[in-house]
Amino acid sequence: MSQQLDQIVETLSQLTVLDLANLKKMLEDKWGVQAVAAAVAMPMVAAAGAAPAVEESTEFNVYLKEAPADKKIGVIKAVREATGLGLGEAKAFVEAADATRPVKEKIKKAEADELKKKLEDAGAKVEVRGV
Repeated sequence: MSQQLDQIVETLSQLTVLDLANLKKMLEDKWGVQAVAAAVAMPMVAAAGAAPAVEESTEFNVYLKEAPADKKIGVIKAVREATGLGLGEAKAFVEAADATRPVKEKIKKAEADELKKKLEDAGAKVEVRGV
């Protein structure tokens, strides 16, 4: 390290926690930034100039957007298998297919992807949304 940086480190080492908190606030105000933890800051530095980081979802909802008439039976079977609904309930669910009521809610990404594949293989149009 340079001598100047060594002096800064030595000076900062002598400050109290309250003084360090005040220094942090002063630097944030002067530079127009907000200090964040290093674990959060490093990915942000790597993505400099990109859009603000968005927290990645860990839970997902799977929505049935459309079930073509010629594929309804297969889609109904897939919905029954995924949800445990009776035949009449699954049929009503598939016929409503308005993408406002999820087939399954708050499931892990892998399960959501698997369900999406099963429904699409049956002929449905499906959407997976993070919660």
